[in-house]
Amino acid sequence: MDMTDATPVAETATAEEIAERVNNRSQRPDSAAFKAFITSQWGPRPDLGVEAGAAAPFTAERRAQLSARFPGVRLVVPAGSLKVRSNDTDYRFRPHSAFAHLTGLGTDQEPDAVLVLHPTAAGEGDPGADGTGSDHHAVLYVRPLAARDTEEFYADSRYGEFWVGARPSLDDVTTLTGIEARHVDELRDALAKDVGADGVQVLVVTGADEAVETLVEAIRTEAGAEAEAADEQLVEAASELRLVKDELEVEQMREAVARTIEGFEQVVRSLPRAVEHRRGERVIETTFDAHARLEGNAVGYETIAAAGEHATTLHWTSNDGVVRPGELVLVDAGVEVDSLYTADVTRTLPVDGEFTDVQRRVYRAVLDAADAAFAVARPGSKFRDLHAAAMEVIAARLEEWGLLPDGVTAEVSLSAEGQQHRRWMVHGTSHHLGLDVHDCAQARRELYLDGVLEPGMVFTIEPGLYFKSDDLAVPAEYRGMGVRIEDDVLVTADGNENLSAALPRTPEDVEAWMARLRG
Repeated sequence: MDMTDATPVAETATAEEIAERVNNRSQRPDSAAFKAFITSQWGPRPDLGVEAGAAAPFTAERRAQLSARFPGVRLVVPAGSLKVRSNDTDYRFRPHSAFAHLTGLGTDQEPDAVLVLHPTAAGEGDPGADGTGSDHHAVLYVRPLAARDTEEFYADSRYGEFWVGARPSLDDVTTLTGIEARHVDELRDALAKDVGADGVQVLVVTGADEAVETLVEAIRTEAGAEAEAADEQLVEAASELRLVKDELEVEQMREAVARTIEGFEQVVRSLPRAVEHRRGERVIETTFDAHARLEGNAVGYETIAAAGEHATTLHWTSNDGVVRPGELVLVDAGVEVDSLYTADVTRTLPVDGEFTDVQRRVYRAVLDAADAAFAVARPGSKFRDLHAAAMEVIAARLEEWGLLPDGVTAEVSLSAEGQQHRRWMVHGTSHHLGLDVHDCAQARRELYLDGVLEPGMVFTIEPGLYFKSDDLAVPAEYRGMGVRIEDDVLVTADGNENLSAALPRTPEDVEAWMARLRG
């Protein structure tokens, strides 16, 4: 068809008009009488019962540490905004981890909030743990509870009290966090104050809230004070601040691990039901995820319930496969508690409760590799030493089983020019853990991979071996089997503590534990 001869069509709708069409289904009355009636005759709102949060003194110290790295600079840390899941429904909100770390707000608290550290004269800002003044004053810009004579109260499906419940007031936010709270409508003027080429520099944590980033960039442009590259320094600093956990963070990690262990117990009890179901992996997944939602905030990441061959796919989260007796099922799961700290634990379980000889052989090799990493997880070691220790065991076992290529010894494979053993374990052995399952990911290499272990660091130890079903480099008895053992580790003053040690690790203990749970 020649479009030049087509019948004229209606003028193209604007993007704004398209976006508004979601309201076409609305049948909300709009009469003056309705508005007058719905905004009247309300009694006093119930007290939300907000009390000072246990995190307040800890977050004050964290902000003081961040302040010390950026004297004279305005620091902007957004919580993030609601994200659309489908049309006009949103995902459950989770604040950005840097925001949660510096404010103590967890669960689904305060979408659109922005923490700003305003520079002060040296030592005249908010005090840290020792009472000494920092170089910044913190303000939380939030969207507070709207009055009942506003349209937001009854008509706003994202923020209105009728739709999502009562929001905290500014005083509530200050009481909970220990941070001065102001209305988010004041944010722009607050960020722009004294900004200029020779004035205050503004940095923002990127990747949290695109609208806030755009606002900061506009303010910089207007003031002739570009600083985009320096934003990376703030992102980096906020990440590195979490490398060593404080007392409250360690307590929250213990809680997350304890709830996770309970979830694994429920998974074992669910295995007979999983075997019977056409998507048995989903039985395992939903068993753990339901527990996480009941006893915590949610899962800290998508649960991996990988049976048989699926266990050789490192991030298998489809979880739609069958669960067969005689095979292994690899379960990698963690409960995220209300403070947003998460555990990250993996156990590889024999579906019918007993390992076969070859399964036990592979499992024992992985366990020995993990124990080798535990042996060097102490102050003064480097983070990279954990992986090196585990790989020495993995390479030696593969050589012993005759799986390395002809002429390749474990020593040769461990060399930088070799690495043949990594065919069966392509991932690293450890990662930091905390508010994010892969915490501190923006930290500098010299403080992470090449960093020296310190008391208070929390990370995983998780070696594995994965033999795909079509891997012709190994005998048939190994094919279609994946084994990973993962624990959460706290560095102590004189060594380490396995936070997840209450979950059995040896093949014999795993079998006995499963038998007890299944009666």
